[in-house]
Amino acid sequence: MSSTNITAAIPINKPWIGEEERHEVMHVLEENALTSAAKDGGKRVRDFESLLRDHLKVKHVIAVNSGTTSLYAALLSAGVKQGDEVLLPSFTFVATANSIVAAGAKPIFVDINKDDFTIDVSRLKAKITKKSKAIIPVHLYGHPSDMDEIIELCNTHSLDLIEDACQSLGSVYKKKQTGTMGIMGCFSLYASKVLTCGEGGAIATDNDNLADKLKMIRNHGMVEGYDTRVFGLNFRLPELSAAVAKAQMNKLPKMLDLRRQNAELLTEMLFPIVDKSKIKVPQETQEKKFNWYLYTIAFEENNIRDKIKEKMINDKIGVAIYYKPPVHKTPYYDRLVSSDKNNNNLDKTEWASEHVLSLPVHPSVTNQDIERMVESIKKHNSVS
Repeated sequence: MSSTNITAAIPINKPWIGEEERHEVMHVLEENALTSAAKDGGKRVRDFESLLRDHLKVKHVIAVNSGTTSLYAALLSAGVKQGDEVLLPSFTFVATANSIVAAGAKPIFVDINKDDFTIDVSRLKAKITKKSKAIIPVHLYGHPSDMDEIIELCNTHSLDLIEDACQSLGSVYKKKQTGTMGIMGCFSLYASKVLTCGEGGAIATDNDNLADKLKMIRNHGMVEGYDTRVFGLNFRLPELSAAVAKAQMNKLPKMLDLRRQNAELLTEMLFPIVDKSKIKVPQETQEKKFNWYLYTIAFEENNIRDKIKEKMINDKIGVAIYYKPPVHKTPYYDRLVSSDKNNNNLDKTEWASEHVLSLPVHPSVTNQDIERMVESIKKHNSVS
């Protein structure tokens, strides 16, 4: 291993961009068709939607300009409004909650499982009220939520199920792609994600009426010209972004395979020190297969995680903490929900925010990088 490789920084995320993306972008520039206000979007938008639709095996995919937009548009299309309550985990990126507030509804935070950091169904059931309108499970870090139990709850209480699959493109629950089991699934194409175009998002659905409504919502509620029929905004995905996403779709199987190889090697190399170091590593089950968006470990001992994070960063390893604080502890949401008794009992969420650490396993990570990560954890965990 050369000294250059030893000192090179390992970023937590890195887009895998190559000639395919450059080629597609140059075609858009040559054609001078940067975007389209047509109901069905521009040519590259339609191409990307078709590729993602085939991958997910759904009837419709509607591309939009961010993962946040995908969540907000989904809530609007489902008729979520003021006075409604939407249940979600607090251990997520704030966009999930922000989208609920933007739609006029109230977020009801639910605790998580410590095994995979997804929503705890037993806690979820206890927080359903007459005001509940929808449930948004978050497949955090690419870990699928317990979908059978969530679907049963939604059916029993007549609730809409909208999946936050922003981090889980390529993850599978009982051989079904995440984002395809609710009435809608929302995806992010942000620069850090498994598949990216810088900024972008998509909504998957098998419902024809919702698909038509979503196409209007992303385009100021219009269908033909200035004929606004529902409330909407400019949520369109530009052609330049769609061109990158289209090229990325053709590389998705390879990118997912490289992430899996890296994750499996990391697990193998960490295994001898897991028990001794009191580290919990992510583990798939027969029902749940990950896309390995992030490889998130948990240090069982208190006051260890932050010290190790700083030491690993000093070793030029781009580890990161997602999410501290959890949403309900951020200043805005603390003011919004702290007086509501239905937004308490989040002890496992708060535990996770103080104990988890995410490691890079993106396609650019090498075997030597993984060796560096493991050696850094071993060294610093023994002296922390």
